[in-house]
Amino acid sequence: MGDPASPGSGGSRPVPLRRTPQQARSKARLARVLQAAERVLVAEGVQALTTTRVAAEAKVSVGSLYQYLPDRDAIIDALAAGYLARLEAAMDDLVRAAAAEHWDDPVGVLIDAYAAIYRTEHGFRALWFGSSLTERTRAADREHKRRMADGVRRVLLALGTVRDDEMLGRACHAAVLAADALAQEAFRRDPEGDPGLLDEARLMLRGYLTDVAARRP
Repeated sequence: MGDPASPGSGGSRPVPLRRTPQQARSKARLARVLQAAERVLVAEGVQALTTTRVAAEAKVSVGSLYQYLPDRDAIIDALAAGYLARLEAAMDDLVRAAAAEHWDDPVGVLIDAYAAIYRTEHGFRALWFGSSLTERTRAADREHKRRMADGVRRVLLALGTVRDDEMLGRACHAAVLAADALAQEAFRRDPEGDPGLLDEARLMLRGYLTDVAARRP
């Protein structure tokens, strides 16, 4: 983790902190703390994310940790912000790729790309499947899904398959909500993603987005 704003990536979403570190040394310490928190999350679950446990894992004092992350909710919010940034950065990469390439099956490309992230982001799965998200993280996740929907909209526009309007934005939001629910269930069943359920997700979303495109002149 090179950036405290994003476990596992260099995403730009700001991490919600009690205080923002300014010096390079403080930023490096916070990055080390978030790496430690992720290890605890994956190995021991959300309930183990106490300031005492994370400070011990990171080999920093509880007082030092408390400057930035005063309690479990703050740790959850900071980790979640990093995971959401990782997913949004991947969507930005896909938008750029769609503008430069021709995709015969955009739904397949998008689902495969995000299934690959789900397989490697063990902390993301542990946090989202642990049913311990804070209200702040739930709100951030709702905004995240809107951002992802806008990413899908930009992919479709880059591929030249649809015309842009308010209905397209609504349809892309619906597609993201459906895909997210199916992906989470697929990875609850199988750490590698239940292949049958992922196939059903592809079929459903291909049909839906084909219908969305057909509604436009």
